[in-house]
Amino acid sequence: MEDSETAVPYTLLGFLIRGGDGDYSGFMRDYAERGKNALLWVGLFSITFLLLQKLARLVRLWGQGSRIPGPPSPSFFGHSKLIADRAVGQNMIGYLSKMHEKYGPIVRLWMGPTQMLISVKDIAMIEEMLVKAEDKLPLIGRAFRLAFGRSTLFVSSYDKARRTRESLAVYMNKNLLERLNQVPGKVVEHVLKRFGSIIAKDVPDSRQVSEHMASYILGASMFGDTFLNWSNASLYEELLVTVAKEACFWDSYRIPPFWSRRYRRYHFLCTRLKELNKDIIDESMKSRNVAGKEDGTAVFIDAMMFGGSLFHGKTKKHHFSEEEQCDNILGLMFHGFLTTASLINSILTRLALHPELQENIYWEIISLKKTSKFDLSDVQKMNFLLATMYESARLLPPGPLLQRCSLNHDLKLKSGITVPAGAIIVVPLPLVHMDYSVWGKNADQFYPQHFIPKTCSHKDGTLDEHEASKEITSELQIDGSFLSFGSGARSCVGQKFVILALSGLFASLLDSYEIRLHPGSDNDPKARLDGCCLQLHPSPNIFFIKRNKI
Repeated sequence: MEDSETAVPYTLLGFLIRGGDGDYSGFMRDYAERGKNALLWVGLFSITFLLLQKLARLVRLWGQGSRIPGPPSPSFFGHSKLIADRAVGQNMIGYLSKMHEKYGPIVRLWMGPTQMLISVKDIAMIEEMLVKAEDKLPLIGRAFRLAFGRSTLFVSSYDKARRTRESLAVYMNKNLLERLNQVPGKVVEHVLKRFGSIIAKDVPDSRQVSEHMASYILGASMFGDTFLNWSNASLYEELLVTVAKEACFWDSYRIPPFWSRRYRRYHFLCTRLKELNKDIIDESMKSRNVAGKEDGTAVFIDAMMFGGSLFHGKTKKHHFSEEEQCDNILGLMFHGFLTTASLINSILTRLALHPELQENIYWEIISLKKTSKFDLSDVQKMNFLLATMYESARLLPPGPLLQRCSLNHDLKLKSGITVPAGAIIVVPLPLVHMDYSVWGKNADQFYPQHFIPKTCSHKDGTLDEHEASKEITSELQIDGSFLSFGSGARSCVGQKFVILALSGLFASLLDSYEIRLHPGSDNDPKARLDGCCLQLHPSPNIFFIKRNKI
């Protein structure tokens, strides 16, 4: 009988059979062990369920990818080296060109077992994709955030960036354009004043001049005339260039090498750049308060900082702090500076290589100039000048790839192809911008007449005098094949501002000076990925000659 009693298990039923007598410790141990086992089983089932979900998504991704034309994956990591190594940007364009010739207008590349890249070359597909794909993958990592903070203008999700981007676009294309009547002439004076002493000793290359022009035209537009007279403007420009190059280098590291002396110096430069950015904001705001609102000083800063209409109080859930507003300004300056400097460098080089084009633009300026200073309405009628801006941007876009994605939804194209959510979608701009079927037999050559209606020009490229005053800005894009500023929801918010600002800048420059190529300079520079942007290499040496006006 004793044996049978000892055989009763430590369970609730055993506890009741024994009538509640005996030691409770064995029962509690058994009960706790069973509870622990139950939790482990629940955890196991939960983890298994999550893994099966991920596996199902992975199998679905593989299935969708297999239906898109493209080469097989060469290894477990796919073609990821083409993206990881920034120095092979041009090699990747060459590789994509071969793949498009073999597989058609849309090509799939595996970047690993869980990520694919979709390259699109067909114009109709590109237009559809840019309308439907509103997001961008977060390709800017910790090194960029260290330098320029977390900007709300360049976040991945379009829904998060839309309100601020729309407000900024309206402001730049309306309020800020009014300031362009004052800025270009002042910038030309400051540029030539700075390089006057340099020219006496050495001939500057076009990249030096373009970086200085970009810094001053953006600085004067954003911070007002205070930036032109700011003692640290040159240091600010130098730090912006240095930090941008270093950020591109350090962003390739998954784990920042804090032990590296070079990285610690980069960290110091980032801190110094932010200090200077805060300093020019404060200086600009002080000048704004002293001068008042009537003179137009620092109107952009007034709208962006301390209760302005752009970044402050745009959402009920989040109010931007002063630090976040400063990061937005620095991020905007960074993105605008790199792309604007690259475009100015391209324009300077093209003008120096084509003196006959300079003469055409000069006579266009003379015929349309009403007063001693340029008006925005005059610049908008300078067909050859505007065409030169766009043609330079066509041959040298900001980067080799225009990137988009849809983070949450699959993209179903009219062709029947479904692009999975999260896939990287790219447009190889050199292939699209130099497509002979779209741009003609001289697609790979500098030919501003691409953007001038045939009714406005003669066979030799000169403008008909009756058509010279007509605006062509509404006809500049050719079937959506011009994509240097992007298209769709995530297109460049400053496209109109940049084109008109640079047109005014070069109108002021060419009105008084000729741009000459220094003897011995390379007259056939090639586009090459340098850091974050495409640049012409080697950068030619140029100089300016004062025009003898009658």
